Amino acid sequence: MFGRKELSVLVLRDAGDIVRTLREALAEAGESQRPGLEAALELAERAASVPDRELRGRWVREQRASVGYTGPDDESLHAIKALRQAQPELSLLSAVQLTKDAATR
Repeated sequence: MFGRKELSVLVLRDAGDIVRTLREALAEAGESQRPGLEAALELAERAASVPDRELRGRWVREQRASVGYTGPDDESLHAIKALRQAQPELSLLSAVQLTKDAATR
């Protein structure tokens, strides 16, 4: 009668805002500030380019590690069980899909 509520893992990114702010700072920077801002901009651009699937996979691995899971990063029952142990509100379907994301990085 009462279905399990789905937990949606939403990937929130503010890397785009950080990149934009760093570019603005770089445009106004003096010569002594430029190398550090250029390095920071490169790091921020790299972070902004990571696909959502990869971020969800990273989250899954972190959740499983929080309950002591040290098994392989695969789609096994043990991996799914560990994720659901860490996040009991996840449905089985969500846990399976998220585990697939983590396994296919």
